[in-house]
Amino acid sequence: MTGTVETRDPSRSQDQGRPQGRNRLRALLIEALVPIIAVVVALLIGLIFIAITGRDPAKAAEALWVANFGSRRAIGEALVSVTPLIFTGLSVAFAFRAGLFNIGGEGQYIVAQLAAAVAGYAITGLPGWLHVTVAILAGALAGGLWGAIPGLLKAYRGVHEVVNTIMMNYIALYLANYLIANYLKAPGALPVTPEILPTARLAQILPPSRLHTGLFLALGAAVLVYLLLWHTRWGYEIRAVGHNPRAAEYAGIDVPRNLALAMLISGALAGLAGTVQVLGVQRAFYDPVGGFVGYGFDGIAVALLGRNHPAGVVLAALLFGILDRAAPTMQAMAQVPKATIWVVQATVILLVAADQIIRSLFKRRREVAAR
Repeated sequence: MTGTVETRDPSRSQDQGRPQGRNRLRALLIEALVPIIAVVVALLIGLIFIAITGRDPAKAAEALWVANFGSRRAIGEALVSVTPLIFTGLSVAFAFRAGLFNIGGEGQYIVAQLAAAVAGYAITGLPGWLHVTVAILAGALAGGLWGAIPGLLKAYRGVHEVVNTIMMNYIALYLANYLIANYLKAPGALPVTPEILPTARLAQILPPSRLHTGLFLALGAAVLVYLLLWHTRWGYEIRAVGHNPRAAEYAGIDVPRNLALAMLISGALAGLAGTVQVLGVQRAFYDPVGGFVGYGFDGIAVALLGRNHPAGVVLAALLFGILDRAAPTMQAMAQVPKATIWVVQATVILLVAADQIIRSLFKRRREVAAR
């Protein structure tokens, strides 16, 4: 008997790899185009809505430009609005990657503000670089611990994190009300802590605006989150747990530990949003007696639009920050109600969510057809 030896043709394997590479590139392009199309369509719908209500769309567009790009100060103030949204968007996105839904950004934001403010005015005698570092760490630690509580309950008791994080928001809100009213209030009528010391303040980088170095911290956090999730072993474990916790456990990954740590980091990121607001903008903690500020909830929309990727989160935060900044100017210059901005934001979210729903339906249809 004579045998034949099969040899692999290198050119053939390259030809087989090219379609796969093209398909992958096509998938990435579609993944990037969907949010862009959603934003463009949402803005067009917003302009149509403005026209239907009898306002001038051109005047509204001019107001949006003036509010965000009309001057050096406008650019800086727009970025001030963007900075906390980057942190809260990263917070939600990080938890999503572990298969968790962190709706507790508001509570983590509040306790971090309070901790950063206390560290900023109560600790004295430190040089500037050390004092501001201690205040930042205090805020991040407070937010992280506040996020770790529902994380531990989820990991070791199976209590759903959505319910826990929502409840923790209100605990943080009323705990802050109590502490300000009874222990931490500065002299005067306003429910506010004493002003932080100059050594604890983040430096301004684009005067006369309030833009501060917290923007660099936010961008640095986005880079670190990317490196952690996609270039470390622990990041791989986090994403594996998010994809399929049972398979991850079978592969030897400690699922409870990763869930708890993911919520700790998610809470710390949301806490940094509140920290930079206190150290860079407010210079004190103002008791949110009127309710939540909204950065934690907006972070959910930012993460959704950014597809839970740090680069996408930064771009989505830029969009939402610009829209939030434009709302008062549009109302003053073009008599456009602030709710119109909410319509645009909601439309963006709806279109992105609709894309995911349609994809899941087609995927399910293909699975049924394959059977």
